[in-house]
Amino acid sequence: MTNRSGQDVTIRVGTTEDAEDVAALHAESWRTAYAGIVPDGALGDGLAEERRELWTLRLGVDYGEPANTPELLIAESAGATVGFAYLVPQPDGRILLDNLHVRPGRTGDGTGGLLLRTALAHVARRHPGADLYLEVLRANVRAVAFYEREGGLRTGAHEGFFPGGFTLPEYEYTWAAADVRG
Repeated sequence: MTNRSGQDVTIRVGTTEDAEDVAALHAESWRTAYAGIVPDGALGDGLAEERRELWTLRLGVDYGEPANTPELLIAESAGATVGFAYLVPQPDGRILLDNLHVRPGRTGDGTGGLLLRTALAHVARRHPGADLYLEVLRANVRAVAFYEREGGLRTGAHEGFFPGGFTLPEYEYTWAAADVRG
């Protein structure tokens, strides 16, 4: 598929071999998107290592049943990882879009929308009847606007808990199963 910048972007299912690239992109995205929103210490020198440990663990764990196994979607362009989405089945039957990140400098080029639409289609195929939802920091106005443009319905507001012991206000957005495009 081609994004708005005319670049070819492919989406594939991630594997354990993607942990390093995803961790680096995740840390880079946090530092860009969350600067001035989360405490500076959360974006400091330890962030890259914490993300590396997180993704090595997430991608190396055996979750048992395929229906319970989180799925990583990788967006690539010219052989490089340019974004990712992480889908996590929840005990209540919904699917949590736990992460959707696009490489800084590429936000706004359509890659995020492509990832989100692919995630919605993936959920419709793999988890028929399941709603997709996510949580986003209220102060992340660019992401909030993106999710609203992409058809997300604000279904909640609460405090999110983060590594390091801080909390920040978040919104929950949901795409109901009936709205999930397959």
